[in-house]
Amino acid sequence: MTEAPASPPSAPDRLDPPAEAKPRLMNVANLLTMIRLFLVPGFVLLLVHGDGHDPAWRSFAWAAFAVAMITDLFDGELARRHGLVTDFGKIADPIADKAIMGAALVGLSGLGDLPWWVTIVILVREVGITLMRFWVIRHGVIPASRGGKLKTLTQGVAVGMYILILTGPLASIRAWLMGIAVVLTVGTGLDYIRQAIVLRRAGLAAQVRARAEAQESPEAQKSPESQKSQERAQGHGV
Repeated sequence: MTEAPASPPSAPDRLDPPAEAKPRLMNVANLLTMIRLFLVPGFVLLLVHGDGHDPAWRSFAWAAFAVAMITDLFDGELARRHGLVTDFGKIADPIADKAIMGAALVGLSGLGDLPWWVTIVILVREVGITLMRFWVIRHGVIPASRGGKLKTLTQGVAVGMYILILTGPLASIRAWLMGIAVVLTVGTGLDYIRQAIVLRRAGLAAQVRARAEAQESPEAQKSPESQKSQERAQGHGV
């Protein structure tokens, strides 16, 4: 009686999902971020060209600022939606945002078009919140709030209107808009500080609980270090 041929090994029920490919450094989102960085020196030159108050050159400066703001709207969204988030983008994107806005504020105050106290308040808030995010990053990430997004939009529109040479009602409107931007800047800054304190306290409490649970677990009690500490404690008690 002949033996039946051995059947081939059955195929696995499922295939392991392929490892997620790491996004390339040179992608669309990072390219938009670099364009925004390269626009900063060009924007400054256009803003201060001549005496800094030529309507035509100020219009060119506004166009460069508008392009920078538009790329700011798209690069982060593209990175998150299409999986293009990179370490370079995490660092370069906020730097590009602060660079173009800081250059516009300092330039306008230097030309006498915007009070210095407005520039100082906004820059102190922006730099302070950025440093605070790094301070609590190991405990978690502070998400961008609706107020923060509205603040960014209001700042961009107000600064853009100050870059243009405007008179009459439009000049009054931009002053009111900048006032709203300053209020939102301070208000959202205080809210981010509150969130950072709560997040850090929660993170520290979680670390304490994790250490306590690790010390109370049977594995930790059976470890050589734990046994040695028990032996030392018994020796001291003799």
